Amino acid sequence: MTPSRRRLLQATAAAPLALPALRGAHADAAWPNKPVRIVVPYAPGGGTDVTTRALAEVLGQKLGQTFVIDNRAGANGVVGSEGIARTAPDGYSFVAATSTHVMNRQIVPQLPYHPINDFTPVAMLARYPLVLMTGKDSPYRTLANLLKDARAQRGQVAQGTSDAQSSYCANNFARQAKVEMVEVPYRGSGAYLADLTGGHLPVAWGSTATAMPLLAAGTVRVLAISSPERSRFLPDVPTLAEGGVENAAFAGWFGLFAPAKLSPAIADKLNATIQQAFADPVMQKRLDSFAVDPAPMDRAAFASLLLEEDRRWEAAARDNLLPRG
Repeated sequence: MTPSRRRLLQATAAAPLALPALRGAHADAAWPNKPVRIVVPYAPGGGTDVTTRALAEVLGQKLGQTFVIDNRAGANGVVGSEGIARTAPDGYSFVAATSTHVMNRQIVPQLPYHPINDFTPVAMLARYPLVLMTGKDSPYRTLANLLKDARAQRGQVAQGTSDAQSSYCANNFARQAKVEMVEVPYRGSGAYLADLTGGHLPVAWGSTATAMPLLAAGTVRVLAISSPERSRFLPDVPTLAEGGVENAAFAGWFGLFAPAKLSPAIADKLNATIQQAFADPVMQKRLDSFAVDPAPMDRAAFASLLLEEDRRWEAAARDNLLPRG
């Protein structure tokens, strides 16, 4: 066999192997060429939902395809996230999950997926603190008033929570303040608001996105914020540390995930587009109206954060600061 004929046969044999790779590269470059679904594993109207919907509009404009929001609430975000973990990593299904995504590994028995190994971290979207709210007719005017009452009525003052993050924040707050309070868990912030504003619940923990419209309506007061520094949205509200409760700072986050093994080219393209979206002045104005601080970061930094969070929640579970599933 001549050398030229041998090379021709080798090239012909290799061609079928090369074609799938070429098709994959072409599909990545053409992405997206059909509507993209983003699952929000929480009820409509919350901070994650409204922010993701605003982002979806801008992504659709920049990428030329419709980004559809699909609310799949249930089980602290597990229902929606499990669906994405079991979906093909083709770049057309994502989930927008909060800090509870990683926390669930410590609080949900027999979690049907691994929150890190079974997903591709695509982009950090935002960080947010929680606020300690009370009704407008409540006797608590300051955090000091609340703590004084909680110490006088040991184990009698209730604090409402609506998810694993607020539960952790409430438990850690009580521990660091050295008070005994009763945690009352609700199914979502909407469920506790009637009790809070009606005077049946002394205080509750919620996001800034939840608190801002209530503050504007004059139905609640905010006693403290969980971030290490004051929020630009609530400049007159003291931090927990300023109120005398050290080591209780907390900042949650939410980000976008795909099923494991998503093409790096698609993940990088979407991450870059999200960062462009957050730089858009119109988008910035909308985020301000939700009291949301965007916190974009590259994919490597986001992946590193997830590992840090996993270690953090392992420690919190050992300290009995997380709700039990």
